[in-house]
Amino acid sequence: MIVEDELLVAFDLEHIVEDAGHQALGPYETVADAVAAVAERLPACAILDVRLLDGDVFPAADFLHEAGVPLIFHSGHADERDLRRRYPSAQICPKPSSPARLRQALAVALAA
Repeated sequence: MIVEDELLVAFDLEHIVEDAGHQALGPYETVADAVAAVAERLPACAILDVRLLDGDVFPAADFLHEAGVPLIFHSGHADERDLRRRYPSAQICPKPSSPARLRQALAVALAA
């Protein structure tokens, strides 16, 4: 699952996910769309930007975390200490992160 409101970044993430042999769900640009999507279908993992068009991603991240979905935060607005406190098992890839780093994070998340 890709939750990202910057179109070019979302396309790059989608390409990374699909090149790794997985189906990309999304991208979802808003918290509302992400919450609606996870209410219908839980993804194998989620790559999340923190700040979206309609607010911070935390309502969707909380739902995903409680459901046991591995989280990868990919954001330029992430407070790493806060994210580690809220989601101890999440991976954090600050923007900009290399495609290799994102592929590695995806592999770790899907192996969990």
